[in-house]
Amino acid sequence: MPLQVVMGATMTCTFGAAPGSLIVLPQNRVMGCNMPAANIMDNKPILNIPPFGVCSSPSNPMVAAATAAALGVLTPMPCIPATVTPWTPGSSSVMIANMPAVNNTCSLNCMWGGMITFTQAGQATVNTAS
Repeated sequence: MPLQVVMGATMTCTFGAAPGSLIVLPQNRVMGCNMPAANIMDNKPILNIPPFGVCSSPSNPMVAAATAAALGVLTPMPCIPATVTPWTPGSSSVMIANMPAVNNTCSLNCMWGGMITFTQAGQATVNTAS
């Protein structure tokens, strides 16, 4: 069962070297586990999607330039996410601020070819077993 994504959810990018934590501003006015809940438009670079350490995508112009300067040896450069589309697919049943909610099965594409996905939804899990 998909989990609602909230502020602090852990993400990774296929071309990034380090994980990042989703930033969700409280403007949506919906909380999940006492944290602001995300909708598909919480996709803005730096504001919502922090850097993932260094980027190793050859499509990233900074990586391409550094690699060319290193005579073709792949040279990772600082990650500056380039996300322009919303999270997909978004929840089919939960709306937040008139937009589909983000759950832990959603993904986000970076213009440099990376795929951003969740490794943890940001919600504390409760063990109900006795």
